[in-house]
Amino acid sequence: MKLISAADIDRLLDYPALVEALHRAFAGEYVVPVRHHHEISDSATHLIMPAWTGGAPAPGAYLGTKLVNVFRGNSALGLPSIAGTYVLQSGETGVPLCIMDGTRLTAHRTAAVSALAAGFLARQDAHHLLMIGAGALAPCLIRAHAAVRPIRKVTLWNRNPASSEKLAQILRDDGFDLHLTDDLEAAVRSADVISAATLSQAPLVRGQWLQPGTHVDLVGAFNLHMREADDEALARASVFVDTQAAKTEGGDVAVAIKAGTYAASQVSADLSALARGQHGGRQNAQEITLFKSVGTAISDLAAAILVWERLQNS
Repeated sequence: MKLISAADIDRLLDYPALVEALHRAFAGEYVVPVRHHHEISDSATHLIMPAWTGGAPAPGAYLGTKLVNVFRGNSALGLPSIAGTYVLQSGETGVPLCIMDGTRLTAHRTAAVSALAAGFLARQDAHHLLMIGAGALAPCLIRAHAAVRPIRKVTLWNRNPASSEKLAQILRDDGFDLHLTDDLEAAVRSADVISAATLSQAPLVRGQWLQPGTHVDLVGAFNLHMREADDEALARASVFVDTQAAKTEGGDVAVAIKAGTYAASQVSADLSALARGQHGGRQNAQEITLFKSVGTAISDLAAAILVWERLQNS
């Protein structure tokens, strides 16, 4: 059984290929049981996320399980808030094939899911991205969005200036026109795509700030105590989710539904419906679109398979 490191994953994955693999997965027949979600404490969550390809057991089939912990106090210790391990197994025999760095796999697949959604929901000419948050996901999200839209200008807003400066230098080295800001309202009003990956417990993106044609990508707020966008943002946007679980799990959409300020029936479609062509995505250049992801084992397994098969062919 092989051990695949974070560096291996970085080397073997690229966003155009990963977005395409996710497109096939969400349009396909993956089996995804309800994940185990355990709140260890107010600041710690443990998840167990299994999935397998349809038709297993069969030659060429796969099954996998991710163990992931979210410890929100880790930032104060200089550690990532998300830590995980992924076990990929043969869907024909059940034999383990490899253990992967689940933290890095999660970062790449999360960003690629947002990019896949943006391919359906962001304007074709979207070139200015506002990144809210400067954690480990931020550079992945920026690069992934740039793989599906002509993103060249990036504005970065973050509560911690030191983290912003560090990320800014990395992105400038990648060739992005990078700007730091402390005026979130102005940044929201001017961006074509807004991506938020924070641990905020109060809304950051205000609906009244959103301009026609904007696409909002909400990645953080993974429990019912967290918000990245307010009720007005949901009301003004055509809302899409990665899976139907986003109606009951995570922040933003699920929080508003639970509070009775937004109806589950108002959600336009999930990512499988978009990938299968059952919903056309963005309808016009003036539409405000919003995508909320809570994470799904479909994307973990699709990303793990891509890593494994590329490793076998390298």
